Amino acid sequence: MKATARDTMPALAGGEPEGTKPFSSFEWMIALRYLRARRAQGFVSVIAGFSFLGILLGVGTLIVVMSVMNGFHIELMNKIVGINGHVFLQGVETPLTDYDEVTQRVLKVPGVTLAIPMVESAAGVSSPYYQSGALVRGIREDDIRNLPGISKNILSGTLDAFDALGGVAIGKKMAETLGVGVGDNISIMTARGAATPFGMAPRIKAYPVVAIFQIGVTEFDGIFVYMPMEEAMAFFNKDGEATVIEAFVTDPEDMDRMRDRLNAAVQRPMIMTDWRQRNRSFFEALKIERTVMFLILTLIVLVAALNIISGLTMLVKDKGRDIAILRTMGATRGSVMRVFLLTGSAIGVTGTLAGVLIGLLIAHNLESVRQSINRFFGINAFDPNFYLLSRLPSVIVPGDVLMITVLALVLSLLATIYPSWRAARLDPVEALRYE
Repeated sequence: MKATARDTMPALAGGEPEGTKPFSSFEWMIALRYLRARRAQGFVSVIAGFSFLGILLGVGTLIVVMSVMNGFHIELMNKIVGINGHVFLQGVETPLTDYDEVTQRVLKVPGVTLAIPMVESAAGVSSPYYQSGALVRGIREDDIRNLPGISKNILSGTLDAFDALGGVAIGKKMAETLGVGVGDNISIMTARGAATPFGMAPRIKAYPVVAIFQIGVTEFDGIFVYMPMEEAMAFFNKDGEATVIEAFVTDPEDMDRMRDRLNAAVQRPMIMTDWRQRNRSFFEALKIERTVMFLILTLIVLVAALNIISGLTMLVKDKGRDIAILRTMGATRGSVMRVFLLTGSAIGVTGTLAGVLIGLLIAHNLESVRQSINRFFGINAFDPNFYLLSRLPSVIVPGDVLMITVLALVLSLLATIYPSWRAARLDPVEALRYE
């Protein structure tokens, strides 16, 4: 029987040759040679460069965006819930005149860190320059000192002798809107004032501003007014009655168990709501936005992975003769496959690591980057007047960074499998037939 070319090739004479050890220096050398640009493979090199940039940008952007979304969630949780409390108890059936006893019972519940009775009512506020709506809260001096959202954020004035002075504490945004400062008077008006034969008459009274605070949430800084509790009871016709008790807990995420404990402790009919009910739509919208942004930005990494497939496929076609020579010299199919796996993986791994580094660097200095952009372009990106927060928050969560890194690496590695398999399946006889 006449011998064919296939039978006479030494690499194939005894079947599949015994190759080198997996991922040996030989395979690394060939893979790195294929990554270096040459004039003949310039287009392949361009595709590899775009794949690298795509993975870098995708990973870096994902880390920055996820850090911003985490920052929003944490900052808004700390500020919105930090000033409003985690649980709200309101009297039902009978007025909450026994607020002191109920507060003490709430404080004894395991997990409760702070309980504050308050008189709360909507009102109008005005100065000689402007007028606005407000949410007035009557609170005792000892309690407002324990309220972290206020006591730790006083910009001017003081809370000393808050009850004795009979003044009010207002937010920075409200002070700017009304054009007042510490020592100036503002007028507070309620429609439900003194009872007359003709009905309820409005009540207006001037109070000196004793402190100005900045919570960091522009909406809150422009609406809250704190006054002594006894004064609020008299002004809003709440004789010895509180309207709400706000409680702060150690674990806001475990509210179901805490509600059961509080229900057993108050020992009177109460309406109980928590931060999830009051802010459910807002935090759910934030969660959905975070998920959608993650999916959209993941497409950048996916497109870059597809570029790796196209680049490697073109490289395999261009290197057909080289692959055939390697096979005839004794390289196994597995060795050829690993060479192209290393070539594609090198793009994905270096792009991912560079993206992680750049993403962490930007996320860690995001506020400085924002201010630099504002100065350079003369704009006001993330204007506090339109957003809830006065600064752009960024919180790096290691779990998110790890998830993004693993996702990018997995997509990059998966993208190399098919072109590498095609290279390993290349028939050296067919590749060299016309050479």
